[in-house]
Amino acid sequence: MHYLLIYDVASDYLERRAEFRGAHLKHAWAAAERGELQLGGALADPVDMAVLLFEGDSPAVAESFAQADPYVLNGLVKTWRVRQWTTVVGERAATPVR
Repeated sequence: MHYLLIYDVASDYLERRAEFRGAHLKHAWAAAERGELQLGGALADPVDMAVLLFEGDSPAVAESFAQADPYVLNGLVKTWRVRQWTTVVGERAATPVR
């Protein structure tokens, strides 16, 4: 199954990001290497949200990621939520429908 981790970032996210970016990216790449995190990044124009795509049996992997993310721990993320995403089209769709 696929899960979207959705971040609402703080208004000063861009100004403060550099201090925590290395730790955040280390955390993200470790999740990617474990096969949990498939894609992730900030939305542009405006930079007010970020979206990370997780694959797993439950939302627990995405929730655990957020709870340990330096961006969350240091207030760069105001709020976060995990939503199950029912993927139906594409090579990696969890529930393909033709």
